[in-house]
Amino acid sequence: MGAGYDKDAVRDVLDKALAEGRDSLTAPEGRRVCEAYGIPTPGEGLASTADDAVRLAAELGGKVVLKIVSPDILHKTEAGGVKVGVSGDDAVRAAFDEIIANAKVYKADADIDGVQVQQMLAGGQEVIIGATTDPTFGKVVVFGLGGVLVEVLKDVTFRLAPVDAETAHSMLDGIQAAEVLKGARGAEPADADALAEIITRLSDLVTDFPRIREFDLNPVFARPDGASAADVRILLDAEEPTEPVRYSQEEILATMNRMMRPNAVAVIGASAENGKIGNSVMKNLINGGYAGEIYPINPKADEILGKKAYKSIRDVPGEVDVAVFAVPAKFVPQALREVGEKNVPAAVLIPSGFGETGNHELQDEIVKIGRELGVRLLGPNIYGYYYTPQNLCATFCTPYDVKGGVALTSQSGGIGMAILGFARTTKTGVSAIVGLGNKSDLDEDDLLTYFEQDDDTKVVAMHLEDLKDGRAFVEAAQRITKKKPVVVLKAGRTAMGARAAGSHTGALAGDDKVYDDILRQSGVVRAYSLNDMLEFARGVPVLPAPKGENVVIITGAGGSGVLLSDAVVDNGMSLMEIPPDLDEAFRKFIPPFGAAGNPIDITGGEPPSTYEATIRLGLEDDRIHALILGYWHTIVTPPMVFAELTARVVAEFREKGIEKPVVASLAGDTEVEEASTYLYDHGVVAYPYTTEKPVAVLGAKYRWARGAGLV
Repeated sequence: MGAGYDKDAVRDVLDKALAEGRDSLTAPEGRRVCEAYGIPTPGEGLASTADDAVRLAAELGGKVVLKIVSPDILHKTEAGGVKVGVSGDDAVRAAFDEIIANAKVYKADADIDGVQVQQMLAGGQEVIIGATTDPTFGKVVVFGLGGVLVEVLKDVTFRLAPVDAETAHSMLDGIQAAEVLKGARGAEPADADALAEIITRLSDLVTDFPRIREFDLNPVFARPDGASAADVRILLDAEEPTEPVRYSQEEILATMNRMMRPNAVAVIGASAENGKIGNSVMKNLINGGYAGEIYPINPKADEILGKKAYKSIRDVPGEVDVAVFAVPAKFVPQALREVGEKNVPAAVLIPSGFGETGNHELQDEIVKIGRELGVRLLGPNIYGYYYTPQNLCATFCTPYDVKGGVALTSQSGGIGMAILGFARTTKTGVSAIVGLGNKSDLDEDDLLTYFEQDDDTKVVAMHLEDLKDGRAFVEAAQRITKKKPVVVLKAGRTAMGARAAGSHTGALAGDDKVYDDILRQSGVVRAYSLNDMLEFARGVPVLPAPKGENVVIITGAGGSGVLLSDAVVDNGMSLMEIPPDLDEAFRKFIPPFGAAGNPIDITGGEPPSTYEATIRLGLEDDRIHALILGYWHTIVTPPMVFAELTARVVAEFREKGIEKPVVASLAGDTEVEEASTYLYDHGVVAYPYTTEKPVAVLGAKYRWARGAGLV
């Protein structure tokens, strides 16, 4: 990146400001930075006196804007340091004097460089283009509606920097007011290419110069013939930002393969005493059917649960692939050193008493030991982990043996156990359940890297409270989501960022919107409740990927049809506009008092043959891409009759190679529960007593398929 950019000019400006101990640039310095990267700004000059201001205003012509220039006054409007639309010598002179006087009242000891006299931009839509340094994701670019109401309206969208032209254009479409820029109510559309170019240039700039902490261009006037930034605000970091420790995919897989598919497991702190964590871990490993070697480590025992015990892991003959820790926190560092000396690549740290209790020193110590000796750490403060393809139950919680393709992870032990219970109750087969706890080392991107190439995992669902390295997560997620869905439940989404922000961009980035946009950019499906995360993980792999956006509702109840339609819109899908020939085809099967169109209301009194005929038509017509069925309980078509005929027809079409996602909402007495279970077991995602859930699962499938480029 950077062809045609004058990096030396930017470096000179930044070095001067940093050498003077400043954390912000003045407006003229900001303009020089913009010029160096080809970001258009209006003509301007710096006036030291009122006479200078009059001369500059005459040179620029027309109306001008006057702004205070002071490294000590960031919020110019608040200080009474801005005058807009000034024309004529007397007015310019008066505005200059008033701005200087206001600045001295606002901050008596402010260092004042002068007053910036700037050509006034007229016309066009005011937008904001900016960048900030997010603690999770690093450099993030923002675009949205600008002007003085930007923090009130918050109609903005975020992307990781650097962005290319295609991503920049997607930002223009990513705000609620996108139609305004396209020329609403007969207005000429804004120059989208000019805006996209400013976005890409600004993103290149903050990528090239990491010391730029926050960058505002607000407002940028977007016109039909171009765009120009009327105001520039640039804040700097006093120190060079530090890069997180990162491992290559090969390094991650080398560790994860041995941890998830170990030939030998050592239990540090194994115990023969019931009720001890070290006893529960041993029992789960043995009773769970793990076929590899199990080595109990306990200096006071010769044998534990029929296994020879060792005083130290150093005494174990042969290699050990993973060590599970079940000792108090204070004993972890020494035991971890012994694990490292034994060349064990992974340590699973169940004990609590580290960073989560404020004991950051102890956590820092074990991280240092792990890095020094080449041991990757899972935890601490976790329930352990399950990996069913190996019958591996390395946890002190209840065993789990319902095998399948869903990998589930959580930062919280309580959430982990909720995951376990849901999976067992719903017979959701899992490949893995992994606790992450404090994430001192191993985290979500390590797990995604493993699950990406794990043939036993078909979908990944993750509960997380934060991301340690947002960029590494995005890179891993973008790779895996091209092949497998990833569902993320981000906890704490209502908490505003606590850090102080010196710019509009920085203030806006304190919001959950950053996570929302960047998770979408990474291809993951976001869930907003624990139940949604679990239902998406269960249902998304059951449904085939849709091949287009045309969704059709077939319902026996008009009321359900309306609610299902609402749910379709809420979940970002489109109801198909039924063409006349298809409308006529459906009408052949429904009574005159029913309703074609979409939803197709076959009415409640219809026999099984009507359900079957309309479902068949929905599956065989290539223009229809997904079906939502609304059933209600009648004696004419009982629940299990509906379930069996639906499953049979869907299976028949799938055998012919016609695979479309089909979901169902069942309203009725308690028999609809059994019918829903039967449908789910036969490839139709179905729920009793709700119109929202089946459509939400279909919406999740659509979001993944769009991100993966399948729709």
